[in-house]
Amino acid sequence: MSEVEWRDATQQDEITARFDRQELVRGWRRAEGRSPRVVPITRIGMKTDLGCVRENNEDKAEFYEPDDPPTLAVRGSLYMVADGMGGHAAGQIASELAIKKALAAYYSSDSEDPGDALLAALRSANDHVFQVAATIPGRSGMGTTLTALALVEDKAIVAHIGDSRAYLIRGETILQITDDHSWVAEQVRSGAMSQEEAERSPYRNIITRCIGTQPEIEPDLYAAETLPLDTWLLCSDGLTGHVADSELLQVARDQAPSEACRQLVELACARGGHDNVTVLIVRVAALEPYTA
Repeated sequence: MSEVEWRDATQQDEITARFDRQELVRGWRRAEGRSPRVVPITRIGMKTDLGCVRENNEDKAEFYEPDDPPTLAVRGSLYMVADGMGGHAAGQIASELAIKKALAAYYSSDSEDPGDALLAALRSANDHVFQVAATIPGRSGMGTTLTALALVEDKAIVAHIGDSRAYLIRGETILQITDDHSWVAEQVRSGAMSQEEAERSPYRNIITRCIGTQPEIEPDLYAAETLPLDTWLLCSDGLTGHVADSELLQVARDQAPSEACRQLVELACARGGHDNVTVLIVRVAALEPYTA
């Protein structure tokens, strides 16, 4: 097979790899018989858009909500947003590969701790994207952000790398849970630059940590208690580059998740849509005791 034929076949495999539920849960065969204490009852909205400038969408969002008791008890449900980079469709490939690999790695992990499993899933995704980028011509340097939320019983766990964000909306407040891994955000945190200066900086799109460009990564991990009516909002910077936190709060609080996603994406596009725009909203309608 020629190099061109091999590259095309490999790229097709990257995009069309099948979702194998049995592979996802194989690591928890020994958990059979376990049941969760409580289960989050969720309403979900998800929308992604090219925006008004880009010719392809390098964003990717995905979620998985199992229904079997052992998986709910030890892994819960997983929600992810990624924003790829690399040009010539490499960013699209990077975000797709990262989310697929992280999803499979999280649910097949042997770790008792879901936080450890989530960190390991991001590292597994990094290994995979880095190896593909090093192996396939035209993929060198591709990478992606990845922000993942796991809801396990009454706990929420977020693992994060890059500048896609996770917000927690609780009552009348919105809290940005993740810290952007970007040059301007680090300057703001160190006091060397104001938030207003960061928003105007020509370097605002430079990220300092991501999946796929280095052999090792350092994701951040956050954990919180889940309360009824909590709303989680995960998004790419194509949304937050145009829409203020106060607007995110108002729309996500006042609208159903699907309608909120639609309105927020339309708002970002109406203000220029300079990047791909992706938002995933998870509202915890209730926490219910598990009954077989």
